Amino acid sequence: MKAVLQRCLSASVTVDSKTVSSIGQGVLVLAAIGPNDSHKTVESMASKILKMKLWPDDSGGQWKRSVRDIQGEVLCVSQFTLYASTRKGNKPDFHGAAKPELAKELYDHFVSTIKQCYEPGKVGDGVFQAMMQVALVNDGPVTLQMDTEDPKKSSGMSTPDTPSNIAGFATATAD
Repeated sequence: MKAVLQRCLSASVTVDSKTVSSIGQGVLVLAAIGPNDSHKTVESMASKILKMKLWPDDSGGQWKRSVRDIQGEVLCVSQFTLYASTRKGNKPDFHGAAKPELAKELYDHFVSTIKQCYEPGKVGDGVFQAMMQVALVNDGPVTLQMDTEDPKKSSGMSTPDTPSNIAGFATATAD
C-alpha cells in the first residue's frame, strides 16, 4: 500500500460539482492499494497514519504531535495512480495497482479502520473510482510518502534521484 499524507489547514473532495467530504485542520491521505496488500497491510498503514507526528508541540518543538493529539480531521481519497510506472515512454502504466475489486475491498477496510481507531465523525472519504476534484490548503507545506513495501526489497526505489528523496519530499515506511 502506498499513501501520500499532506498536513492541511483544510481539504475537500468534489464529485459532479457537489462537495462529498471536507475537513478542517488535519491530514489529507491519498491512498493506493497494491496487488499484494491485505487487511493486515491496510490496518498497519491506518495505524501509522494516525500516529505520525506532523505538528509541533505547544513549546514549538517540531514533529511532536499526531492528528489525534491535535484532535484534527482525516480525509481519505483513493488514488490508484500512486502505483503508476513512468519508466518507459510518456504514458503512465498502472499495472502495479491492485485490480478494482480487491482495491475497493481493501480501501474500504482502510477507511473503516481509521474510523474505528479514531473518531468516525472526524474522518472523511472520497468516492472510489469517481473523477474527483481534491482541494487542499497544505500546511507547511508538509507532504510525506508512505509505503508498506520494504524499500530494501524493491529494486531501484531508493536511489538518490528518485522523487521520494528530493528535498522537501520525505519518505516513511509503515510498520
